[in-house]
Amino acid sequence: MANLTTRYLGLTLKNPLIVGSSGLTNSIENICKIEENGAGAVVLKSIFEEQIRQETSSYIDSGNSSLSAMEKGFQDVLKSRSYDYSEAFEYMTNFAKEHTLNEYLKFIADVKKAVKIPVIASVNCVFTYDWYSFAKRMQDAGADAIELNIYVLPSDPKKTGAQNEEVYLNVINAVKKYVTIPVSIKMSYYFSGLSNKLVELSKSGIEGMVLFNRPYTPDIDINTFEITSGNTHSTAAEYAHTLRWIAILAGRVSCDISAATGVHDAESFIKQLLAGANTVQVASVLYKEGFGQIGKMLSGLENWMDRHNFKNIEDFRGKMSQVKLENPADYERVQFMKLYSKIE
Repeated sequence: MANLTTRYLGLTLKNPLIVGSSGLTNSIENICKIEENGAGAVVLKSIFEEQIRQETSSYIDSGNSSLSAMEKGFQDVLKSRSYDYSEAFEYMTNFAKEHTLNEYLKFIADVKKAVKIPVIASVNCVFTYDWYSFAKRMQDAGADAIELNIYVLPSDPKKTGAQNEEVYLNVINAVKKYVTIPVSIKMSYYFSGLSNKLVELSKSGIEGMVLFNRPYTPDIDINTFEITSGNTHSTAAEYAHTLRWIAILAGRVSCDISAATGVHDAESFIKQLLAGANTVQVASVLYKEGFGQIGKMLSGLENWMDRHNFKNIEDFRGKMSQVKLENPADYERVQFMKLYSKIE
């Protein structure tokens, strides 16, 4: 019987399949099902900086019934955003921020009581809000690790690539001051020198990186002339983009790598491990196929390992990474790709 035990972020996982941060990981009931179906770890639904800011505003505007008499007494003044009462406004915003955070912290603690698999908390960062100290409280609530979902779209023509990239290091350095548990970053591929930057970030003290963040994509309704959301879930074809970069970076970065986006079956799961991923995160396929797909993918991995006489994950992990290939250009040159796919 194949041994699927895996090390990721310094944690021991029973296998390399992780259910990624999504709406599926937002309830204890679902997370229990995720564990029952065999996942090695779970990343909780992210807490967003925008969410904290929005809920702060909603407390001020809605006259929330949970507010104390003193807090309600500030309502009219706070609605006006009067600078004459800046201390009162700060008091109320801090109250609302704390309320939101406490709900998330309680969720972490409750999940830890309910399951035995590692629980990774998640923060979706937009860098405009003071949240860094939250990380320490997530650690205190019982999180085994923290995943920083950092997404910087280089859309501002006034900012250089270096300015955008600096944000990643700033966030990492700020969070690492507060916590001792492992920290990973989930990031996009919007870098002019992607390999160079990821190698640099891997040396910043993080324990892992998740490749890649699947960003919101806008679309246009040509009949209503409205901006709409593009495809919310990944497709099975999308794994190839991540595969290339994991294969290029495996053996070169100084931290673990987790593959994300487009892994919908056992075959793509295995391919990411062969490329060099320590773990693989899935989400979209579970929306489409249900939690039973976790067991199917793990069974597929075990059967494949048995057929090829692999006893442990480390027997083959990274076997097909760029640093181990005789012809490393296979992962890079576009003309090779065209030739293999018979375009020319």
